[in-house]
Amino acid sequence: METRNLTDAGDAESPLTSETALLKFSFLAELLMIITILSPVWIATFSFGLVSNIINIIVFLKAVAKDNVTVLMLALAVSDLMYLCLCIPSVCSFVILGLFRSFSWPFDIQLFRFLLYWPSVVAYDLSSFISVSLGVIRCACIAMPLKFKFVFTRSRTVKWVMCLVVLAVSLRLPVLTVNRITWITDPKTNTSSARLLEVNREFMVYINDILNRNLVIYVTFITMVTCVCVLTFKLYQASKIRRSFTSGFSQTPSQAKDKPTDQGLTAKDLQVVKSVVVVCVIFILSQLPFLLVSTTRLIEPEFDDGTRWNLLFGIFGRISRTCSYLNASLNIFVYYNYNSKYRSVLLSFLCIKGKQ
Repeated sequence: METRNLTDAGDAESPLTSETALLKFSFLAELLMIITILSPVWIATFSFGLVSNIINIIVFLKAVAKDNVTVLMLALAVSDLMYLCLCIPSVCSFVILGLFRSFSWPFDIQLFRFLLYWPSVVAYDLSSFISVSLGVIRCACIAMPLKFKFVFTRSRTVKWVMCLVVLAVSLRLPVLTVNRITWITDPKTNTSSARLLEVNREFMVYINDILNRNLVIYVTFITMVTCVCVLTFKLYQASKIRRSFTSGFSQTPSQAKDKPTDQGLTAKDLQVVKSVVVVCVIFILSQLPFLLVSTTRLIEPEFDDGTRWNLLFGIFGRISRTCSYLNASLNIFVYYNYNSKYRSVLLSFLCIKGKQ
């Protein structure tokens, strides 16, 4: 998701019109592609994501989060909603910048575009950490149920989410201190306007690149892939055991639902595991473009803005952002299809009678 680099902000102390910003941020070809393809996708994704996450929060609150998975999914919905809200100014400014090239901004476009950039990254990091926690907790409970079944209680999960909030802020603390708001006086009109000033940005972003763009992102990605592999294997084992168990005699649907496998998994448990696996897979797929960019930058340091790779870097960066927006918006489909309690509460909330 994180695609901004040292050349993104430009000169924070120079006035920036729409036309000069257009030339500074990207090539015209890339901008036209974003206008014609990605802008409608972003608008639709943001609209759906805001509504879907609000619905998720309402449903989980109505369902009363009693287990660790529900607590984490509620926290994930909140962090996803925060991320989308913090990204709205940046996305709106970019769309306006592309669609209305002659538009004269009454204030510093950098202020509107980048002031909330790093806070939005913190929210995205929090969503990533919660997704990883979902995978790790379910993986531990399924792989070693007797040892971890009562370890991850509701209260401990809430405390863990609070720790994740502190961790997400702490890891981005260097870049969170970069932006400043300063007032610049225009001697011609004798008026003052707010401008975005970046202090010690190059050094802070360098620390951020080493810590977050490489170490943290690879650790979370590898952890998530490992959890998905383990959970998928356990699902395969459980389904195989169920098929062999039910092949000898018939069962009623209620008996099949309540009958555990030899690993202690009921049909309800299997549905929970499936929902966690799908959420984790969505996270993995959304991270792939960013990991590709980060890996390429390790091999080719010039893969950046302002170089011969400017266009390709910009395209991959926008694709990475689009994937992050989709990642924050699509979980409602997972919950509806794999969580019977969520589906029941949602249909009740919408005053719709359906199959539970």
